[in-house]
Amino acid sequence: MARIQDNSPPVIVGLGGTVSPSSSSERLLRLALDICAAQGAETLMFDGGALDLPMYSPTEASRTPRAAALIEGLRRANGVLIASPGYHGTVSGLVKNALDYAQDMAGDAAPYFEGRAVGLIAVAAGWQATGTTLATLRSITHALRGWPTPMALAVNSQAKPFTETGSLADMALARQLEVMAGQVVSFARMRALHELAQASADAAKGE
Repeated sequence: MARIQDNSPPVIVGLGGTVSPSSSSERLLRLALDICAAQGAETLMFDGGALDLPMYSPTEASRTPRAAALIEGLRRANGVLIASPGYHGTVSGLVKNALDYAQDMAGDAAPYFEGRAVGLIAVAAGWQATGTTLATLRSITHALRGWPTPMALAVNSQAKPFTETGSLADMALARQLEVMAGQVVSFARMRALHELAQASADAAKGE
């Protein structure tokens, strides 16, 4: 995880969507990143096309350019946003495979998603699948040592969350998106202040 220096913006990485650029999960992820950017964050987006990666293999050391870019982006991240469609009651294979690549970060000073807030978005055609997909995303985030934000989104695509112009049709959903994105950015900044205070305390001890 890159340390936030002075007044430099936190880096928030978005991961998810489908190979279809018009997917609801990807559109919601982009809106969440836009909110982060409006709050002063630097954002990186790894959409469905960028996540079209070979199946992760722990025995394969070489990485494709897309896989290497994903890992480099996650290493820079001070916060993460993950959006997945619900496929058969759980996360899509595309998103799960991308998250498996985080194993490359196991030996980092901040392994996996250590020290990072993670905002989660689950989109499915029906409420039952939104709940199970969101629960799976939370479980994966915990396993990767991330901090799921208190606010997460479970979105029923059958309710048509977008208007014909592409804006969110549900103002309550728009507010939830703002809260979740804000929590990711706020946590990243609080973490930076904690690290700065810790560094100052360590320096004082060494004097």
